[in-house]
Amino acid sequence: MSAVRVYCLPEERAQLQKLADAANKSLSSYLLQVGLGYRVKGILDHRRIEELARINGDLGRLGGLLKLWLTNDERTEAFGEATIRALLGKIEATQQAMHDVMQHVLLPSAQSEHL
Repeated sequence: MSAVRVYCLPEERAQLQKLADAANKSLSSYLLQVGLGYRVKGILDHRRIEELARINGDLGRLGGLLKLWLTNDERTEAFGEATIRALLGKIEATQQAMHDVMQHVLLPSAQSEHL
């Protein structure tokens, strides 16, 4: 085996290290795979996955409230149109939050798209 030196600026090295870390690879392994034309895949961010699970739970609870209202459950007699519209808005906002987290997990940085 032989070594290959790569000269770069400190900022470039930091960016390469960040990309290697995101792929859970050493800098050397990352550069070798990229240099040979392989698409390097990152590992999933476990904190983001936990956040998705929490958001999914929120959606389930909001959906349960909506279901109670649609079935004319007595516990929702006080729900007026404004409350239901607010609930639907909250569901939409929660779906958007889930979408944003999924985008972050699937596309952690635009800079890694070229790899």
